[in-house]
Amino acid sequence: MGKFYSTSVITSPPNSSIFEVLQKMQSNLIKRIVISEDTKPIGIITERDINRFLEDNKTSKAINEIPIDHVMEKNIVLITDDLENDFYQCASKMDSLKIGSVIIVDKDENLYGIVTRTDLVKAYANIFGKKYSVKDFMNTKIVTCRKSDSIKYALSLMNQNHVSRLVVTDENGTAVGLISSNTLLTHSDYFTKGNTRSRDYLLPLNQDLVVNDLVEENLVIINQEEDLAMAASIMIKKKISGIPVLDSNNNLVGLVSKTDVVKAFSDVIPHEDLKLKYKEMY
Repeated sequence: MGKFYSTSVITSPPNSSIFEVLQKMQSNLIKRIVISEDTKPIGIITERDINRFLEDNKTSKAINEIPIDHVMEKNIVLITDDLENDFYQCASKMDSLKIGSVIIVDKDENLYGIVTRTDLVKAYANIFGKKYSVKDFMNTKIVTCRKSDSIKYALSLMNQNHVSRLVVTDENGTAVGLISSNTLLTHSDYFTKGNTRSRDYLLPLNQDLVVNDLVEENLVIINQEEDLAMAASIMIKKKISGIPVLDSNNNLVGLVSKTDVVKAFSDVIPHEDLKLKYKEMY
């Protein structure tokens, strides 16, 4: 398992502020950070965890005044590297617990590495070609917005639907792009205004912008009949975490994400074992 996951883990101490952690995420192009004390992992924080907290936060404190240990997830999932664990077990834990990573520790519970959704997607693309099609695991619940919608409305849609990305459509309902919370984050002004007190901290300084001003161009799409391993490979190559799915008539029918690939990873080995047992019986 070791060759597929990162042993170089970005960490922060528990007294770091939300502002400092967000800066570290952005500068390292990552969406989660392990919170550690000395060499021991004590929590984990994701960009989405921070988004949720700030949406609900009613205090008057600024994001550079709130320690990250007030926000981090303390019930972390650990796997010991010297045990006979594999990616299937990591995928199974991520899928059943609805988490985005599993922390790897040594026998003394010192931080050693981390397995993320991206690691599993990369492994799935390399190992499990022609096992499932995109339509087997895509999410048919699609949250969309229009190019002409305001950025504030797009953020509200993400928060209300508990999603990290929206499919952007034109006036005819044709998918033309994606916009994510990370898109808003990279265009927000919080880096220079660490005292932001609003739950709208993700909004760019110019709130008159519309979705079309920030939409990610060169939309990547995939047909529902394509191999899921191809979708996984595209996500890794393009450094994206979701792809709109079309049917044979080019209608938007779903969205396939890294979370869906993790679900497939957790299912594929038990399915293969069942097939093998069935063949042995008959």
